[in-house]
Amino acid sequence: MVDAQALEEVVRFTAELIRIDTTNYGGGDGNERGAAEYVVARLAEVGVAAQILEKAPNRSNVVARIEGAEADAPALLVHGHLDVVPAEAADWSVDPFGGEIRDGMLWGRGAIDMKSMDAMVLAAVRSWARAGVKPRRPIVIAFTADEEASAEFGSEYLADAHADLFADCTEGVSESGGFTFHGGNGLRIYPIGAGERGTAWLRLSARGTAGHGSRANPDNAVSRLAAAVARIGAHEWPLRLTPTVRAALTELAGVYGVEPDLDDVDGLVAKLGPAAQLVESTLRSSANPTVLRAGYKVNVIPEHAYAEVDGRVLPGGEAEFAATMDELCGPDVAWEYQHRTQPLAAPVDSPAFAAMRAAIQKFDPEGHPVPFCMSGGTDAKQFARLGITGYGFSPLGQTPELGYGRLAHGVDERVPVDGLGFGLRVLDDFLRNA
Repeated sequence: MVDAQALEEVVRFTAELIRIDTTNYGGGDGNERGAAEYVVARLAEVGVAAQILEKAPNRSNVVARIEGAEADAPALLVHGHLDVVPAEAADWSVDPFGGEIRDGMLWGRGAIDMKSMDAMVLAAVRSWARAGVKPRRPIVIAFTADEEASAEFGSEYLADAHADLFADCTEGVSESGGFTFHGGNGLRIYPIGAGERGTAWLRLSARGTAGHGSRANPDNAVSRLAAAVARIGAHEWPLRLTPTVRAALTELAGVYGVEPDLDDVDGLVAKLGPAAQLVESTLRSSANPTVLRAGYKVNVIPEHAYAEVDGRVLPGGEAEFAATMDELCGPDVAWEYQHRTQPLAAPVDSPAFAAMRAAIQKFDPEGHPVPFCMSGGTDAKQFARLGITGYGFSPLGQTPELGYGRLAHGVDERVPVDGLGFGLRVLDDFLRNA
């Protein structure tokens, strides 16, 4: 059990980490050094040695190891990223980097995604050191850079250049799971990530004949690109049920007391109330046009036109996705991957998953932990290259009016102070006993 000091520290550490601006603007523009040094200092205070590892100056990662009571047991990786997405201060009710506590809430960029989880890990490890407690199995802790972009300077770098630090890790836990999802009628659901759609960020390009805007031009790059983008945006991707999504639908049907009819998935999802949003984005692969670039003057037809598409691919759907993009783009528009990561799937009948369930139910006996597949992605994709099975488990107590998905990356990001204590208790129980 965590002590009173740990419950105070998890709030303080979250606030202090928020006050260290680690905004990741993409394209290599980021700086996690201050947060990395903060983490190292907090660990050093209780005798835990940690090292800062960088692919480029100030793109800082921290790795530490906690030995377990069962020294020969396979290690568990616990990872959280230090960077955050940008926040436009003018849009917020508070300073997004103020770490302010107001009305029982801790406000700031990263409060959910994911400096609260980083703080929980620090508070748990420090409480173990004070009490002389060891977790059952060895634990490798990684605080990473660059998760909010391509992970080039973060988990990808660690997996490529420092794989030896994770050699005995078989499973890992990180963000996007274990939080309270209020499902209506007083139902508290705790989705645990057991899969991720793969990332397929695309760049489309069309080439035509440049010319005067007043003249007929059937070889117009903008027209060709626009037609392809419209086809991609309108495409209806086929239903594909992965094992994780099947398990999610089956268990959610049980929570809501409805028949788990997987032959009528749309009808089943319609009966799941608010919880439909936990599965609806992972029933299919997807491709959403997000960026268009072409031209420089209204009366000039440009030779080139470009677009970007955010594609997400279900496990097992990589070949289908590529073939579909070939068809939708047609012969006149080329496409290529800008950034690509593999889809993930993790077993929901594993001892680790059972331990996550147990930890949640210990502190909320009326809660319903269920597996789900994340629509986006995490650093687990990079660590999967090392053979580490990844789960989304960053427990957090949420009130009904707050939404994890709405506030992560959103304006006025905040977490309940009491929810941090709940998350710490759950995470501590899991890490010590997994």
